[in-house]
Amino acid sequence: MAVALAAAGAALAAGCSASADAAGGGGRSASPSTSSAAPTPSEKPAEPSATQSGKKPAKPTEEPEAEASATKTPTAEPAPEGPEVLMAVGDETEQVRELQARLRAEGVFDRSPTAYYGPITADAVSAFQEDRGLPRTGETDVVTWERLLARTDEPTRDELYPPTSQAMEKPDPRCNEGRVLCVSKRSDTLRWMKDGEVLAAMDVRFGSQYTPTREGVFEVFLKSRHHVSTLYDTPMPYAMFFSGGQAVHYSADFAANGYAGASHGCVNVRDEAKIAKLFGDVRLGDKVVVYG
Repeated sequence: MAVALAAAGAALAAGCSASADAAGGGGRSASPSTSSAAPTPSEKPAEPSATQSGKKPAKPTEEPEAEASATKTPTAEPAPEGPEVLMAVGDETEQVRELQARLRAEGVFDRSPTAYYGPITADAVSAFQEDRGLPRTGETDVVTWERLLARTDEPTRDELYPPTSQAMEKPDPRCNEGRVLCVSKRSDTLRWMKDGEVLAAMDVRFGSQYTPTREGVFEVFLKSRHHVSTLYDTPMPYAMFFSGGQAVHYSADFAANGYAGASHGCVNVRDEAKIAKLFGDVRLGDKVVVYG
């Protein structure tokens, strides 16, 4: 058996690796005259005064009320205030993280909580508001928050801080017995399980359409802590081979570029601390289930 494993390890040295797939002018105005002719005492007024004519002076005509009011500038009434806004786009708080976890429980937010209130969170809030007959503002006001609290349970720590960035579906039934690396192409996740209990989980990515990752039930037959692919001359740290040259291993490219790239068939892990611990836990002969 040891001879067979050593031969397999030598044949698989090639392995697989990741691919990084006002100006105004005024004229001079005339100066006003500083002299005026003052009337002499002998000059008579042009018109007789009311006392001289014997008539009573007329009462001054009052301005109609309507005209007087028309000259006043109307005062705009303040718009009615809506419910107090608690969270909105641009906020980054732990309350936003709880909001996202509760929205996820309602099925309107399909990502892991990040604590950042961005457009995706705003869309999820709008969807929840529409479902509950509330104004679709995308902002979490007092009314929206109270409705959400009433409909959801307090999130658990795993719901607030999930181990993967992807939402994990129920594991394949083949993962529920024994020691298993349960690898899901549906959710891009790997779960390390023992007798149905999830001990660790991490994000993974797979091969491209030209170099697909094989699906099925396999076993870990070779572990290589400092493996380097001779075919691609690329490091494959913490490699755990399960099918030919395909292995679960850490990928610096995945860590740097995320899902923009792909592997040459291997299962790439981007969290080095997690795979380092996993590498120490996994034994030769442990089961590997890869499903889509």
